[in-house]
Amino acid sequence: MFAGIKEDIRSVFDRDPAARTWFEVLLNYPGLHAVITHRLSHRLWRWNLKVLARWVSQISRWLTGIEIHPGATIGRRFFIDHGMGVVIGETAEIGDDVTIYQGVTLGGTSWKKGKRHPTLEDGVIVGAGAKVLGPFTVGKNARVGSNAVVTKEVPEGATVVGIPGRVVRQNGERVLPFSDQQQELAKKMGFDAYGVAEMPDVTAHAIKALLDHVNAQDQRMERMCGALQKIDKTFKSLDIPELKEEDFAPIEESDQQNSA
Repeated sequence: MFAGIKEDIRSVFDRDPAARTWFEVLLNYPGLHAVITHRLSHRLWRWNLKVLARWVSQISRWLTGIEIHPGATIGRRFFIDHGMGVVIGETAEIGDDVTIYQGVTLGGTSWKKGKRHPTLEDGVIVGAGAKVLGPFTVGKNARVGSNAVVTKEVPEGATVVGIPGRVVRQNGERVLPFSDQQQELAKKMGFDAYGVAEMPDVTAHAIKALLDHVNAQDQRMERMCGALQKIDKTFKSLDIPELKEEDFAPIEESDQQNSA
């Protein structure tokens, strides 16, 4: 157990540049206090001393502001940075070298007994305020962005952001929420769809819906024009004016003054 505590302290130095001395870390890091106390309460839980285990975890909650159920399974070198408001449920499983920040919840979405909390594999990082809810797995070395709400499995090496959480990077490569057809339409409109990968989900969803609508309207107009040409050989469809890049350029301050 003491060897594990030494590893936990070393992990603080590896992941927090503000840490200076062992004494400072041991005295002033509530995340470390919560992890050490949990290792004791978890052992009591496994010995079937469940009431005592819950009491120890409750004392830790009062002192640190971090709530870890004694039934949760936590691996080596687990680091909670800052820590206030962290909640980890009973059936949560956390691998080695995992890092989570303040306000994180590893919670459940069901009142049924059994596995109802997430599993975080080795090397996962969960940003401040994120909620990971449900009995699924977050793959090795995955990243969960601050304030994200994740309710489904996250692949290994992925980065998840937004509400609900969606994958925006996979093994370092950006993942775009648009099809090739939508990308081409966005390009014609002078809209850079690549920028949407970093936007909140609500905005990305709205823009995607608009692109789908514009595309459907274009296809409908093309079919209507084709039908009219079959009926009337003299009918000619008008060319749609091409949108230019300068049409979407921001107005300079001098231009605004001139227009005034």
